[in-house]
Amino acid sequence: MGLNFKKWLLEKLGGSAEKTKNVDIDWTEFFSLMDNAYIRELAFWTCVNKIANALSKCEFQTYMGNKPVKKMEYYLWNIEPNRNQNASAFLTKLIGMLYLKNEALVIESAGQLFVADDYQKTVYALYDYQFTGVTVDNFTFGQIFYQSDVLFFQLNSVDMRTLVNLLYSSYNDLMQYAVTAYKKSRGNRGILDIDAQAQAEDDFSETLQDLMSNYFKRFFESENAVLPLYEGYKYTELQSKTYSSESTRDIKALTDDIFDFTARAFSFPPSLAKGDVQDTEKATNELLTFCIDPLARMLEKEINRKRNGREGMQAGNYLRINTTAVKHIDVFDISTSVDKLISSGAYTINDIRRLIGESEINEDWANQHFITKNYSTIQELLESLEKPPDTA
Repeated sequence: MGLNFKKWLLEKLGGSAEKTKNVDIDWTEFFSLMDNAYIRELAFWTCVNKIANALSKCEFQTYMGNKPVKKMEYYLWNIEPNRNQNASAFLTKLIGMLYLKNEALVIESAGQLFVADDYQKTVYALYDYQFTGVTVDNFTFGQIFYQSDVLFFQLNSVDMRTLVNLLYSSYNDLMQYAVTAYKKSRGNRGILDIDAQAQAEDDFSETLQDLMSNYFKRFFESENAVLPLYEGYKYTELQSKTYSSESTRDIKALTDDIFDFTARAFSFPPSLAKGDVQDTEKATNELLTFCIDPLARMLEKEINRKRNGREGMQAGNYLRINTTAVKHIDVFDISTSVDKLISSGAYTINDIRRLIGESEINEDWANQHFITKNYSTIQELLESLEKPPDTA
């Protein structure tokens, strides 16, 4: 390995660049750790991408005067936040940054919304936070951004990813043991007997080295092979496997644990993280209740307080993230429920059509509320009971 890579690695780990030449790195151990880091990253980004995909299915509904409108604000959040990203790509980057760094910064420039890749934050107790060196893609803004002018999202008071990474360090030893045990259980072992006469030969060391490095190596690596031995040498293979009980199930169980820890840290159902299909509906409900809905509420509160403010909210101008579209809806499964929602006056026909992803009907009656004659107020019921029967 080159010195430049070693220097880069040590600097990333907090080492001194001047001391890199005096540090010896066990590269075998390093890359074994990297293999487990891939599992950790796979678990993390599996959860994050599914959360981002779920949130991208939500509709960012905008209201003015408590009435739904679809103007520029609606277009920004649902279609095109900026000229280089659609809404799905924008939200995926936002959620990725939020879970990766436990916070995310969104700035507005020239009427477009951007998720910052990097920035420096100066914290004040009584004044606005200040953000400098804000970088988007390969461009760094020269201005100072203040807290009141940006959208600043913070996921948790404690960075859960850091805590989970500390837990991974303990599991790394177990993963290494499981992999080593599996390799031993599938390896070839035997006993090489060498008599005294063969050991007394002048070229014994060279002969033994050649036998072990060449003959035995090719013998163990080949599917079908013959092992020629010198006089005085006898090889006996051990038939019983000392680690015969080891299997890849042990390794998979430890890998599943990593997915479980990662998912639980972010209130994400572990079964969805691992791709299990059993009880998917229950897992999806748990995802909505403890992950997507709280995340959506956090996002919309920050958006409303910065982009609408108190006066706007009092005037009925606000944004709402509708998470009902996250679950797949089969119209045949919900036909009875749709009938009750419309006949009770809770939803209009167009309300239902929006929920199931159908286009609205451009008719006045589709926006009216209907109620069957079976429903009445308690007062109307009492009056009908007290009314004398018609004797005519």
